[in-house]
Amino acid sequence: MRTTFILLTWTLGLQTLSALDWPQWRGPNRDGVSKETGLLKSWPAAGPARAWIFSNAGAGYSSFSIANGKLYTMGSRRGTEQLICLDARTGREQWAANIGPELKNKWGGGPRGTPSVDGTRIYAMGGQGNLICTDLNGRIQWQTSMNRLGGKTPGWGYTESVLVDGNLVIATPGGSQGAVAAFNKQTGQVVWRSEQFKDGAQYSSVIAVNHNGARQYIQLTQQNVVGLDARNGNVLWKSSWPGRTAVVPTPIFSNGNVYISSGYGVGCKVVNVGASNRVRDVWQNKVMQNHHGGVIQLGQHVYGFGDGRGLVCQKLSDGEEVWTGDRSLRKGAITIADDMIIAVNESDGTVALVPANPTAFRVAGKFRLQPQSSIRSRSGKVWTHPVVANGRLYLRDQEHIYCHVVGSNGLGGPVGKTRPWTASVNDTSIDTIYKGKTKAVVEQVFGKADKTQGGWLGYTGMNVKGPKGEAYTTVWFGIANDIVQQIRFDK
Repeated sequence: MRTTFILLTWTLGLQTLSALDWPQWRGPNRDGVSKETGLLKSWPAAGPARAWIFSNAGAGYSSFSIANGKLYTMGSRRGTEQLICLDARTGREQWAANIGPELKNKWGGGPRGTPSVDGTRIYAMGGQGNLICTDLNGRIQWQTSMNRLGGKTPGWGYTESVLVDGNLVIATPGGSQGAVAAFNKQTGQVVWRSEQFKDGAQYSSVIAVNHNGARQYIQLTQQNVVGLDARNGNVLWKSSWPGRTAVVPTPIFSNGNVYISSGYGVGCKVVNVGASNRVRDVWQNKVMQNHHGGVIQLGQHVYGFGDGRGLVCQKLSDGEEVWTGDRSLRKGAITIADDMIIAVNESDGTVALVPANPTAFRVAGKFRLQPQSSIRSRSGKVWTHPVVANGRLYLRDQEHIYCHVVGSNGLGGPVGKTRPWTASVNDTSIDTIYKGKTKAVVEQVFGKADKTQGGWLGYTGMNVKGPKGEAYTTVWFGIANDIVQQIRFDK
């Protein structure tokens, strides 16, 4: 067995990755649903294998955008909010760009929203409403502030994840100059303000839809849910909403109907936007009182946490309850991938896998985030929304970002040894990816070892080409204390 270290690159093209990317808040369609298939339908007792952990994300509740092999999030480090870029495969930090001073808050400081990736630009808004646009290397192209536009910072900070739509960036400063603002995405210049709609900013994020022959932007505040003309910000329709204290969840649009929900005893309703943008309430009740953590539609049902009730499945057509989960999952944030709900329990960091099945509630696996944050406010909880992209599950508790393998493409899956590999020296090499990882990660990717020798696991039948074209057929992982310490190879 040779003792020379090798660096291997898994030749997985960016085109394949981009088809499964998650480039903005709630994914490609802003609906919280991943289109991936072939994901794990149950988890082992310790949870899916962890590929890496990054423990310098700083304070904040920002979730993730994944695009072309990079992960984008925000965090506050040394009193400054930053847009942070990591390698999504390895967890290594690539760069950071300053957004502005840290939002200070009893519930935990730092940014709350999620960056948006659009081509060669990234757009990110911090907790104090400072909005920056950077290139893919983190160089700031333009910046502005919601306060400069007459907006008043909400009590828990600006939490909106800005929308990039066509040539526009859409954000909600709130206030008398117009609640919603559209910016030229290249220059940052204001294109229009919603002068007919002047509610104060809340915590929801805008969605874009095509309806009644027009592009519309839908936003939810403490007073109204509204549809704006994408060309000029004029109000196309509006329906009142008796929000209290904080209105957070992103609206859902489906077949001319808009679903909204909020907590503090308010509930949920569906508004129909009919011909000529006439609106009527289809139903309204308190089955789903979603404080935060999101509500997601799948098929004819919606899923989310209802205050005091746990995870809820609700019929979209009439608002009737279908099921309520057990009390092991009290409240938190969710995403849906491959018809499975991934829910993060806010109080203790338990992550659960639940089939998005309207017939019954069932837990198909759960584990607890470890280690948990040492900098989280005593009043704060695990509030970051989970993301699934390219076979990986991304989670966060303040400074810690965790990456777990939940699909065969996440790190190659059990068929990893049959994929084409090359020996090279770069940041996505097998040495960078696997050194320091657990034995469980190796076995999830490559299966059961073909050979063992002391603490070494050997995998034969590997398709490996070295820098000079030399072929290698066996790769050895040296394991000590359940961690990969070395990687070696044989011809």
